[in-house]
Amino acid sequence: MTTAGDVRDVLLSANGLSVRREKREVVHDVSLELRRGELVALLGPNGAGKSTLLDALAGALDPAQGSVTRHGRVAIALQAPDLARRSVLANVTLALAWWGVPKGERTNRARAALRALSADELAGRSAATLSGGERRRVHLARVLAVAPDVLMLDEPFAGLDAETRSSLLTDAVSALRSDSRATLVVVHDRAEAWALADRLLVMIDGRLAAAGTPRELLERPPTAEVARFLGYDGTLREDAGELLTRPPHVRLDADGPLAAQVTSAVALEDGFRLELALEHGRLYTIAALPAPRVGDHVRVRLMGGARFAEKPA
Repeated sequence: MTTAGDVRDVLLSANGLSVRREKREVVHDVSLELRRGELVALLGPNGAGKSTLLDALAGALDPAQGSVTRHGRVAIALQAPDLARRSVLANVTLALAWWGVPKGERTNRARAALRALSADELAGRSAATLSGGERRRVHLARVLAVAPDVLMLDEPFAGLDAETRSSLLTDAVSALRSDSRATLVVVHDRAEAWALADRLLVMIDGRLAAAGTPRELLERPPTAEVARFLGYDGTLREDAGELLTRPPHVRLDADGPLAAQVTSAVALEDGFRLELALEHGRLYTIAALPAPRVGDHVRVRLMGGARFAEKPA
């Protein structure tokens, strides 16, 4: 049940929201709330409707059905980090001018936002000279400087190499957290969602398929579809349905109750990812060196997984 205090903390809500792009309905019957002080990740495969939902929540697209209620200022940073051909500091202060921030406050606020993203040394540089990772930092600083009540980011780490993305993600985790703001971040990579989010929304085929903390959803996915999206790649058929597993659930054990054969071995930095064929399914695990080879017969013990009943025909 929602209390009066909870209602005051809701800064944005959607009720039965459906959104069209041209003639096609992309988002279907979405209801959600964004609360003060929380950082929410919206995760889903390509084409799930994440960016369309974000545009509708921000007011850039009108609902086909349903409604969106906003309290306070809402700012959105789109995926492309487009910057003006000026200095980095000018790019951030221009955003503050557009939002009506008094001129005397702009420089200090711009520098504070750049500093929060470890980009203060870029202030005097021309935006045209920045690397992809530096452009992303300035892009985020520009919207953080506005200090909106609701902040929405569309895949802020897209298009970066692994090292640059990891560095930006580390700085963004602290920069994006605020007790006074609600933040919604669209991500494509599960690792980004786990690093950032207090709460996770999973969107599949234009619908919200799951909501909860990252740990809750990883340990107890509500449907087989969500489980597979969250990395449950192994399947064992059972009398009443199926058991889905992730590699950590599957352990090689000479005394294990299940017999399997290694059908694929992909080298990793410190071991191998093994594909295991069993009588009633296929599992995956990570094995340390020295690992079994393709064709070897092994024994397996399961340390968890998620069971789903077979759907009636």
